[in-house]
Amino acid sequence: MTYNGLLSTFPSEVKLFIGAFVVILSIGFYTGLLFINETTEAKPAAITENYLGNEEDENADVMKFKKSKREMLTTVHTHILSMSFIFFLLGVLVWLTKLPKKLKLFLTMEPFLSVLLTFGGIYVLWCGILWMKYVIMISGILMTTTFTASVMLVLYQLCKKQTTA
Repeated sequence: MTYNGLLSTFPSEVKLFIGAFVVILSIGFYTGLLFINETTEAKPAAITENYLGNEEDENADVMKFKKSKREMLTTVHTHILSMSFIFFLLGVLVWLTKLPKKLKLFLTMEPFLSVLLTFGGIYVLWCGILWMKYVIMISGILMTTTFTASVMLVLYQLCKKQTTA
């Protein structure tokens, strides 16, 4: 076997290692989405309520208060750092696949834009720009879609047998 820098040519032990990493990374990512669903039910109004509170709603089942600046900075800081690292590592693996360059470029650059729009948008929403809840939702959906596509393509390439030329 010859190694040409593509995932499909890696030794089976390395493929297993990378595959295990991608699966565990995905479990962590999708667990985060479950948490988002618990806190916002993926609804624009609930996103706003999660960060700005619902103190004025006397009929609320659960009373929520506006997050403090410290809480917001911690949330934005930790998520931007960790998501950047996640998408960098996944992006390296995407660049090792046999895909068209433009697709690789999209799958590896779009998540960084979505991270900024999602978590920057959360901070801007907290500052009172309420229409950002829609930007947050759209960028979050796009981030999740590119993550899922990247993971599926990497795992597919890992499962491919190397063909001899």
